[in-house]
Amino acid sequence: MPENDHHAAWPAAMTIAGSDSGGGAGIQADLKTFAALGVFGTSAITAITAQNTVEVRNALHLPPALVAEQMRAVIDDIAPRAAKTGMLANRTIIRAIVEVLVEHPELPVVVDPVAFTSTGYPLLEADAVGSLKEELMPLATVITPNLREASALTGIEISDDDDMRRAAEALLEAGARAVLVKGGHREDSADDLLMDSNGEAWFRAKHLDTRHTHGTGCSLSAAIAAGLARGLSLHDATEHAKQFVHQGMLAGYVVGSGHSPINHFHAFQEIIERMYQ
Repeated sequence: MPENDHHAAWPAAMTIAGSDSGGGAGIQADLKTFAALGVFGTSAITAITAQNTVEVRNALHLPPALVAEQMRAVIDDIAPRAAKTGMLANRTIIRAIVEVLVEHPELPVVVDPVAFTSTGYPLLEADAVGSLKEELMPLATVITPNLREASALTGIEISDDDDMRRAAEALLEAGARAVLVKGGHREDSADDLLMDSNGEAWFRAKHLDTRHTHGTGCSLSAAIAAGLARGLSLHDATEHAKQFVHQGMLAGYVVGSGHSPINHFHAFQEIIERMYQ
């Protein structure tokens, strides 16, 4: 037996999302999150973007069959214990993903329904919103819309706790099994609401006045998936994910001239710095 085969294996998770050439969001942020939380990261790339901390300049959507083939290759060999979705680009890619997920109903899935970047670049074609809501959302263990996405999916304008609650209820009625409405874009707080058939739970946090916000949504959904892969309940996985992103924002360092990403490896900062002393 090889010397290190006795080490406990990390559980695996899969991200199904777009590649961010700037490294702060998308596949890159998800894989960093998985690694920081003790999960072996795998990926199925839906799109390749040319972006940095300031803007998305261009994007290429990959063939749906190739997206599905990436997923099946990972599932057949590595058997991830959870998955998450990010940028899905268009309805044909969504349908290819749904086709694979239907084959694996035991796989927990976190759906982050990203439609736009913070600068307004579309990450999901307009005619794909219906497919996301009607075909993918019912398969999700939890969906994690921010306020803008929750409004787009429900038609409800959101400005306070009651609005967040109404939006979550509407998404449950539309077929979601659980909903995490993220309140990070509110100016007075950064409270998130988790709701399922058993009730609601609030995860309270102060709003941080920081530039380290690039990839926060991707990292949060990836951290929830990591927690599920590690065997945590949805509530505990969400609580851990919220704390992970909050600390990553506090420990962020400047990258580029726009919105910097969070520091995914904040827990290891002292160890990393000692390595180079």
